[in-house]
Amino acid sequence: MAEDIDDTGTMQALLERLLNFRLPRAMALKKRVDAGERLTDADIAFLKSALEDAQDGQKFVARNAEFHDLGIRIVQLYEEIVRKATENEKRA
Repeated sequence: MAEDIDDTGTMQALLERLLNFRLPRAMALKKRVDAGERLTDADIAFLKSALEDAQDGQKFVARNAEFHDLGIRIVQLYEEIVRKATENEKRA
């Protein structure tokens, strides 16, 4: 018999980190790359860390259907930043 897992505390911590740290910085990066700027080494390190966090949190999101849409949107945001940053690098 499968055991129910309570991810409430973990999901709360992940959401707080997302709302207070990851999302504001990601939105600032998106604004910069949309304006044609290139990413700095610190920006790239942030994105790498954010993507690793997203991958680590994937199992919690998968078990909690109410967070599926949010997880998809965050990954799409990171993908948009990387895509636009790559375009900017090619133009430089």
